[in-house]
Amino acid sequence: MARVVVREQGTQASLRDVARRAEVGLGTLYRHFPSRDALLDQLMRRRFDHLTLRAAALAEQHDPGKALETWLIEFAYGAGAYQGLPASIMTTLADENSPLYSSCDAMRAAGGELLAGAQKSGKIRPDLTASELFALVNAVAWTSEAAPELEERERLLQLIVEGLRVQPV
Repeated sequence: MARVVVREQGTQASLRDVARRAEVGLGTLYRHFPSRDALLDQLMRRRFDHLTLRAAALAEQHDPGKALETWLIEFAYGAGAYQGLPASIMTTLADENSPLYSSCDAMRAAGGELLAGAQKSGKIRPDLTASELFALVNAVAWTSEAAPELEERERLLQLIVEGLRVQPV
């Protein structure tokens, strides 16, 4: 039920609404999920873990540039699963005490490994950090959320990837 409420209301959904829809008391909800981040961790951990594993699979299946590009598109679509999720992801990465931190950080590290592989292959500019890339892709997810009429997520990601490629001299 929490997933439905968060899908409807976003990551800042009322925990009171979650409890009401699940037909449990607020105290019961807080015993299982002592904070909003704990609830989001339960909802998002599978998605974050999937993206972490997906990065390794893509690295084995594709050249480094294509693996990174495919993963970035999948990440951006996943980050748009719930309203407010892009902001929650960035906030989580700044808070090591957040229940979401470990799975989110593992996902970012997996993306960072794809980035490093693409940089080592000479396809992506070497001065880009994983945190910068993560912020750029998260910004695309946020833009898609804030202005859904654009419906240009893949185009924006393509522009980012093209801008990050090493340019011939």
